[in-house]
Amino acid sequence: MTIADYYDEISHCNKCGFCQVACPIFRSTGHESGVARGRLALLRAIIEGRIDWSEGMEGPLFDCLLCGACTANCFPAIPTSDLVIRARSEYLARVGRKPVHRLLFEHLLPYPDRLQMAAMAVSLGQKTGLSNLARALGLLRIFGRDFASAEEILGELPGKPFRSHTPPGRYKGSEKGPAVGYFIGCGIDIIQQSAGAATLQLLRKVSRRVEILDNCCCGLPAFSYGDFDAARRLLQKNLRSLAFERYDAIVTDCSSCASYLKKYPDIISENDPRHERARAVALKVQDLVEFAGSMPIPTPSSKAPIRVTYHDPCHAVRGQDLSKPPREMLEKLPGVEYRELPEADWCCGGAGAYALSQYDLYSRVLDRKITNVESTGADLLVTSCPACVLHLSHGVRRHGLKTRVCHISEVILSTCHPMTMDPTHP
Repeated sequence: MTIADYYDEISHCNKCGFCQVACPIFRSTGHESGVARGRLALLRAIIEGRIDWSEGMEGPLFDCLLCGACTANCFPAIPTSDLVIRARSEYLARVGRKPVHRLLFEHLLPYPDRLQMAAMAVSLGQKTGLSNLARALGLLRIFGRDFASAEEILGELPGKPFRSHTPPGRYKGSEKGPAVGYFIGCGIDIIQQSAGAATLQLLRKVSRRVEILDNCCCGLPAFSYGDFDAARRLLQKNLRSLAFERYDAIVTDCSSCASYLKKYPDIISENDPRHERARAVALKVQDLVEFAGSMPIPTPSSKAPIRVTYHDPCHAVRGQDLSKPPREMLEKLPGVEYRELPEADWCCGGAGAYALSQYDLYSRVLDRKITNVESTGADLLVTSCPACVLHLSHGVRRHGLKTRVCHISEVILSTCHPMTMDPTHP
């Protein structure tokens, strides 16, 4: 299908401008091309033949964060993010893909061991100074026009991936509870390993057994970029490895992964023999913030409370309608004083690899978020997406705040369950 097949949906835009209020990009730039009604007008012009496909389309199509805030404020609820992704796919077919995306989607993300090796190479480059040399020579621009600026977002990468010391396989749990498959996303495996260790301990405490799955990337980065073929290949590879029959739930501590895994049946055709399997897998998927609701909470602590605020990942609050569960959990935790974050559901600016090509826009969106964090006076900034943890941590460092950013699994474990179980012991 081409973008022309969605003409009726695009035409529902009545140009009211309510999308302007909630769009982080428009609020940063004030440009009409950076808001939903502007993008929809552009798509309509393409369909009607008033504008031709060209490289000039790249900015308006790929500047979008895909956060979905516009749809939440749209009276006809036009799914602008989905339409932009469809348009991106057609753009790639007509104008072409970049080599770096072929490398990422075809040669790294489908193979966790290769992705891990690439991350270890980056870590080695950081420690030896080779990355500074590559930056000076301009070699990093092949990964995106702003890669040299965006590299600092990573901070210092761990030397080894999470699954190097907690490999796929079965891990003992408690005597009762569900059988759980733990889907580890790329961010947890490569960067946010402390969150992975905390999640695994929590799952083992409330489940009779936990199996770390031998999965690859869920496919969301390729799908969001508009590379549907690469996304389907990743989906099909995961369907072969996710033995859903063995688990009562498939849990992931990445809200982006959870949101996308739940959409697997929508991505594969109903005529495809794998559609039913995709549906069965999706029904078992739970975001950790959903699963955490079943965890027992001890009596309140007598210690001085720690001030905690929460950032809503876009793929949790709008992708899965998960707004109340994380707040209810945090408010119940002993020794926690919960403070609501202004504009908590506004995107932090991460949006996958957005900063690699749009670092200036990314920084403006992130700065607004961190200014709101500072206003809460929170000691901890909590979220449920490893990518958000990464970008929020970068923002906190940039602004010189003492606020610590962490995954919700780490907060739950530290306040309710002392670290008594060895996460590496099967």
